[in-house]
Amino acid sequence: MIVSALMWSIAGVVSRWLDSAQGFEVTFWRSAFNALALVVMLGVLRGPGALFASLRGGGRALWLSGLCWCTMFTAFMMAITLTTVANVLVTMALAPLFTALAARVALGHRLAVRTWGAIVLAGAGIGWMYASELQGGRHLLGTGVALAVPVAAAVNWTLIQSLRGRAEAPDMLPAVLIGALLSAALTLPLAWPLRASGHDIAWLALLGTVQLAIPCLISVTVARHLPAPEVSLLALLEVLFGVAWAWLGAGEKPSTAVLAGGALVLAALAGNEWLALRARRL
Repeated sequence: MIVSALMWSIAGVVSRWLDSAQGFEVTFWRSAFNALALVVMLGVLRGPGALFASLRGGGRALWLSGLCWCTMFTAFMMAITLTTVANVLVTMALAPLFTALAARVALGHRLAVRTWGAIVLAGAGIGWMYASELQGGRHLLGTGVALAVPVAAAVNWTLIQSLRGRAEAPDMLPAVLIGALLSAALTLPLAWPLRASGHDIAWLALLGTVQLAIPCLISVTVARHLPAPEVSLLALLEVLFGVAWAWLGAGEKPSTAVLAGGALVLAALAGNEWLALRARRL
């Protein structure tokens, strides 16, 4: 999950290196290359026949998960074009709070005290960062679009968790492909005519493959074995990695409050995982 977070985190800085592609076109190309990479990888992992059989017979859970992925793919890149990388990532970091609530309501999960403590501490850090980045009402539209990402993530992780242990649970990896195809189909009419340069298309191909396809498949596999709130907590590392990349690679220097809040988030993650490891050893 940590590897996934690191790979996800490069989207912000790479989007700042684009020449001409903007808005819906950025989202279209990234989702299209994501879909292409997923067809190849899932075809190798499952076989072409098994992949299409999964798409046909996955049922409502598979398509609901695909819709969640579509929402995350589309809203994230749109938000990145409307506000700063830090604003988007800070807003996305609300996912553990939403996931814990969704898992409690939908699945009746009783969370460990350490997990609740980590959520509270991470929430305090996020609030610190959030208040600083939104002072004066700046970037509200981009932040509002970004808010769709943690909501969809909470629904998705909880859905995947609800299927764990079921004898006839569908293969959820193709849901990532469904999300990519839906996102590309929805944004193509809005992105037309396409103006991206060859330079931009190369970077967006990297995003679609390395920043999306590979880590998303990893995270779906991980979500079968870790509790949904812990998956979301580990995914928060994307916030810290992403802010650092944008600072170092695009000159988007975060404020002191963002750095301090990020330190709280990191402390919450480290403390939660250390306590979990200690509990397993005991």
